[in-house]
Amino acid sequence: MMNHFPAWKNMMIAITLVIATIYALPNLYGEDPSVQISPLRGAVVNSALLADIKKDLGGNNITPLKEEVSESQLLLRFSDTNDQLAAADVIKAMLGNNYVVALNLAPATPQWLRSLNATPMYLGLDLRGGVHFLLEVDMEAAEKQAIDRGATEMRQFLRENKLRYLSVLVDKKGVGIKFRNQAIHDAAVSKLELEFPAWDLIPETVESATPTLTAKMSAKELVEIRKYAVQQNIITLKNRVNELGVAEPIIQRQGDSRIVVELPGVQDTARAKEILGATATLEYHMVDTKHSVSSAISGRVPLGSKLYNNREGGQILLKKQIIVTGNEIIDASSGIEGDTGSAMVSVTLDGPGGKKMGKTTRENIGKPMAVVFIENRTETKMVNGKPVRYKTIVEEVINVATIRGHFSNRFQTTGLDNGSEARDLALLLRAGALAAPIDIVEERTVGPSLGQDNIDMGFNSVMIGFVLVLIFMAVYYKTFGLIADVALSVNLIFIVAVLSLLQATLTLPGIAGIVLTVGMAVDANVLIFERIKEELRNGNSPQASIHAGYEKAFSTIADANITTLIAAVILFGFGTGPIKGFAITLSIGILTSMFTAIVGTRALVNATYGSSQIDKLKI
Repeated sequence: MMNHFPAWKNMMIAITLVIATIYALPNLYGEDPSVQISPLRGAVVNSALLADIKKDLGGNNITPLKEEVSESQLLLRFSDTNDQLAAADVIKAMLGNNYVVALNLAPATPQWLRSLNATPMYLGLDLRGGVHFLLEVDMEAAEKQAIDRGATEMRQFLRENKLRYLSVLVDKKGVGIKFRNQAIHDAAVSKLELEFPAWDLIPETVESATPTLTAKMSAKELVEIRKYAVQQNIITLKNRVNELGVAEPIIQRQGDSRIVVELPGVQDTARAKEILGATATLEYHMVDTKHSVSSAISGRVPLGSKLYNNREGGQILLKKQIIVTGNEIIDASSGIEGDTGSAMVSVTLDGPGGKKMGKTTRENIGKPMAVVFIENRTETKMVNGKPVRYKTIVEEVINVATIRGHFSNRFQTTGLDNGSEARDLALLLRAGALAAPIDIVEERTVGPSLGQDNIDMGFNSVMIGFVLVLIFMAVYYKTFGLIADVALSVNLIFIVAVLSLLQATLTLPGIAGIVLTVGMAVDANVLIFERIKEELRNGNSPQASIHAGYEKAFSTIADANITTLIAAVILFGFGTGPIKGFAITLSIGILTSMFTAIVGTRALVNATYGSSQIDKLKI
């Protein structure tokens, strides 16, 4: 019984094949052209909105296949891309700038497969269509923000330690501090060195001149600031795009200061820009109660203060010094304030932010504090037939409240218009603020028709290679060739199932990896079958030849596949996005082909020849 598998091993192979088939199935159902509607600040998504949209679509002879409504978005599925594009135009004209209307491709997977968490693999931008952006992080702005923050902290530190200074001046090179006399200068240097180790302190003492200290960020700290700016922006962009409902985004670093953002399935470049530019944050300031608002309105704004608009249409005078900003908010959730029933956002600060808030509230009990809502809006308008983007920054005071007691890390912000606005603000605060401004330096759109052409050509290349290999194996190795063909088919199912389970993104280079795998998958069987033929020529019995063929060819198969796998791992480690896609599918294909070519074909050969006495093998 040398060519016989125990029942448990055959059962394991069968169960593995069933599971792989289930998780590969969703890829056969394709995708429906869809329009995704996500609300912006103050807007809502509900059944009433859906009814209005369907009414407008019906007036234009457009009928959606299916509608899906959730609290955060509305999804309309259509039978073809023509209906999808026409519907998007109608919906945009109807909803204006209060909603994000994005073109997407929604999986058409049946509910019973979704209940098993069986979903299709993601398709990259080159296959699905979508928009690609290359963003440049403004490193100078990141450094300036860090220097400004350091200057504010130094002022506060000197005041706390009662070290009198004449002025603190900030420029792009660093912070210059002037002191009354040399003694204060020297005392400040010794204490600042301990408190601010990341800064290089350069005393400039000239006889008969005001003692001056120049503080510059160390080269090491500047490198860390740049690195943090890119990393934080990537995290923020991921959170923002995920929270706003764009499916399967690809957001990754490129070089020292650039970020690649790919939004597969989204065809509307203008709206995609608005999604990336949709930012909202809060700043907390003390109200300037010592000076007159009317004097400030007439042009005499006191030093250290600034006029802000409030939601009632009036103006209020606040101190410029920021207590905490949105960067220091680590969590935010919307809700209803118990006493008044108005919308509110519960805010949680990080450690440094909580310290600053705690110190401010402890020292200013009985004084008013204001919450400033800041939103960067980007709108696209047609000028002379061309889309032009306009950026505006809206700053308004949403709440002024008297500090009644000491609080630090956790508190509530009220004064919002409604619950929807509170949810949007909490959403964007959770996503975080950008660590530094970003500019779009390159953009391109891959249309759905081009993506479909790529899919068709990729599918055809896999099928042509697959069929040619099947024919060759069946003609050359007869029955054993047919067994190898079955294993090759199962191997394709396994590759698709693993890609779907991992939710990997398939791209054109990934398809190239699958094509290569199809060619390489039968290498192991060729080695095994040639070894069996050699054993038969040496006079061994058919059963002994089968056993020897699988046993003796294993080391050669393992050697060939492991070396290829090492090359694929190196490609993944050092390659860019397309190379990584190729390496992933190649690696998966190598591992699955080892299983199907050795274990799978052995099971079929055992089932065909293992339990009978045979005189001749069809090989």
